Amino acid sequence: MPKKIRVLIVDDSALMRKVLKEILSSDPEIEVIGTARDGEDGINKAIELEPDVITMDINMPGIDGLTALQYIVSQEVCPVIMVSSLTQEGALATFEALELGAFDYVAKPGGTISLNLKKISDEIIEKVKVAGREGVLGRIRRRLKRTAEHRVEVTKKSKAPPTGEVRKAVAIGVSTGGPKTLMEILPELPPDLDAAVFIVQHMPPNFTASFAKRLDQYSQITIKEAEAGDIVTNNSGYLGKGGYHLLLRRDRTDEDIRIRLSTKPEYLFVPSVNVMMESVLEAFGSNTVGVLLTGMGDDGADAMVKIKKAGGITIAESEETAIVFGMPKEAIERGGADIIAPSYKIAEEIISGLKSLG
Repeated sequence: MPKKIRVLIVDDSALMRKVLKEILSSDPEIEVIGTARDGEDGINKAIELEPDVITMDINMPGIDGLTALQYIVSQEVCPVIMVSSLTQEGALATFEALELGAFDYVAKPGGTISLNLKKISDEIIEKVKVAGREGVLGRIRRRLKRTAEHRVEVTKKSKAPPTGEVRKAVAIGVSTGGPKTLMEILPELPPDLDAAVFIVQHMPPNFTASFAKRLDQYSQITIKEAEAGDIVTNNSGYLGKGGYHLLLRRDRTDEDIRIRLSTKPEYLFVPSVNVMMESVLEAFGSNTVGVLLTGMGDDGADAMVKIKKAGGITIAESEETAIVFGMPKEAIERGGADIIAPSYKIAEEIISGLKSLG
């Protein structure tokens, strides 16, 4: 019988500890070995119990989740999944936690004390199982080191202005483990990229605006949350808005390419990588570079096949660095990847791919 994933729950709410324990204990592959009421208690029990995964609330009295996370990451105890509130403040704290070394996050659908946490029980269980896999902690540690060595805050003055007709596009899809991966790749793209970049990261509606600002802060191209009616420009990135599909349309009067948002209900993820990539392919044809990064499932895999067949270039993240080798693996197995590369080489491959398109 396979070894169970041993989980420590850290939350200042007794109700949240109870609900999380019920959710995780419902899966036969997971064992809750302890609970803690605040950051200090969490640190002590992490050292004592040596869990495989920790779920950590962010807002707690005394030693909060971010402070406790820093200690646990520095001691390399185990992967930590942050449990945050679905608010702008929760988003900002969550991205800080990811930059500090958290594996991933789940957002409470009902605020700090969430009575409907069971609505996302499948997400919680799935992320705990992925975090508990062998080798995850090492990948997190290596990625943290690379981003710390290379990331520099970029001033507005150093960004290239939008210029000329947009002829080329980069379509990037990513899910679990994505924020850290994007922070490793996007800052490496040059200000004169001479292409528009479209990004779909599976993320709740209240999180994408804050994440776009964070990406823009460290990137040499301008990055914003995609809004309906935005005119697409060179040297710019557009992050799919949470709760909406990112689509493109060519204006009949002046030939500008504009952002269109949709809420088609038939897709599991909104925004969907497949929907975005297919729309980018329709607008740019063979001048499209498709990139599929870490994530669970297969969103984007079929679109990568279409981009490749149309004469575009496709890049999939390799198992070496993918926190979750799901989405890129599916693209590779379906024949949708021209290039397979670790995350730290993907920016280089994007630049090379765009040059080869002429």
